[in-house]
Amino acid sequence: MTDDDFYRRDRPENASLPEDRPRGGQGGAPLRRPTLAVTVLLIIAIIVVVALGIMLFP
Repeated sequence: MTDDDFYRRDRPENASLPEDRPRGGQGGAPLRRPTLAVTVLLIIAIIVVVALGIMLFP
């Protein structure tokens, strides 16, 4: 028995599977990355939370 015979033995006739993550050409809107404004607002929110924590629990 050759390797090809061994691996073909349990395979169905049409052994190709549909791709679970198709590549390219689907035409959807590209993903947007967070902008600078979102990053700045997040940093400001963290600073405010830390400052409130220091003021309320000295």
